[in-house]
Amino acid sequence: MKKFLAIVLMCALAFALASCATPEAPFFELTEQQYQDIKLKSEGVMTYAQYDEAALDTTVIIEAYVQNTQSWWDNKITVYAADLDGAYFIYELECSEENAAKLTPGTKIKVTGTKGAWAGEVEIMYATFEFVENSQSYVAPALDVTPLIGKDNIINYQNQLVAFKGMTITAIEYKNGEPGDDIYVTVSKGETTYSFCVERYLTAPDTDVYKAFTEETVKVGDTVDIEGFLYWYEGVNTHITAITKK
Repeated sequence: MKKFLAIVLMCALAFALASCATPEAPFFELTEQQYQDIKLKSEGVMTYAQYDEAALDTTVIIEAYVQNTQSWWDNKITVYAADLDGAYFIYELECSEENAAKLTPGTKIKVTGTKGAWAGEVEIMYATFEFVENSQSYVAPALDVTPLIGKDNIINYQNQLVAFKGMTITAIEYKNGEPGDDIYVTVSKGETTYSFCVERYLTAPDTDVYKAFTEETVKVGDTVDIEGFLYWYEGVNTHITAITKK
């Protein structure tokens, strides 16, 4: 059983890396049946590898599990989704307010849309979806990508829930100059500096993450551990979902 679980963990949480640095994920258990159920794709649905290889501006059909969502508005909702092999950023998915309330973490959906890219972020656009009934629920654990800081192949984990450990906050800037909108957080480790974001449509001003900055629980100079979705904007631009002062 231990050998099987080790294989599951490797399959679920790692791509082949070009360097010797290897990210780590927290241990979690899946039975063989759960693993097979989560791995299952309907007929005509792409595997993550097929999606990854698909050309931009082509139609893609994927099945994945909702990990989180941004705020619903104007019959659209932006979804962070994942399966055992990778993750997806589904931008402004066509969705009623009623269905948006059902897009809770772990829910499996089938999405049809166009694969696109903006400022380096690969995403699914102009998409519609349907719920996959009677499916296994799945929420991915955060993958520790600290060993990949400063390395080009960190992009292989785009859109996954990841963890960065031992980062130093070097700057905090509010969009439009004051709290209420996005917060731009500059963090560094060694010689590498990244610009992360507290995305207000993901973690609103009333969330613990947002209040950690407005209430100065964390501030410039602090060393922190960060979790978030590995979004891309001209480079690593993680959307922060959790932050802990060391």
